[in-house]
Amino acid sequence: MPDYDHLTKTIASLTDGETDTVALMATVTCEVHHSDDRFDWTGFYRNTGNDTLKIGPYQGGHGCLVIPFSRGVCGAAARTGQVQLVADVEAFPGHIACSSSTRSELVLPVWNGKGDLLGVFDIDSDRPDAFTQKDADALSRILADIFQNAT
Repeated sequence: MPDYDHLTKTIASLTDGETDTVALMATVTCEVHHSDDRFDWTGFYRNTGNDTLKIGPYQGGHGCLVIPFSRGVCGAAARTGQVQLVADVEAFPGHIACSSSTRSELVLPVWNGKGDLLGVFDIDSDRPDAFTQKDADALSRILADIFQNAT
């Protein structure tokens, strides 16, 4: 489990004063990905309008290029605006297998301070049931703080 207090401080320090959404996404992705060996794929899918997510900054193997809000775990997070904590992706209706090795997933919607959905932050693990509510809560707080002033 990452030291979320340390991770929060590190990301805040690295992004202090930055408002560019892509720069923030790239920095958050890198720091989170390298904070825990459970995180096999870490990245953002950007809300590009028309109920569509497109790949953003990520770490790990390839990701899906386009995900409609109507499909998969990422689509569910974007569509509902709620965190998706999935212990077994095979049991999730409509799961999109961007990587056949993924067993569990944590997807968090990302909002700016104006209430605009910027996209979703997706973490995949090759381990089943890899994520906890503590992960979801800590990462939600980090994202809310970092993207508050994103443009």
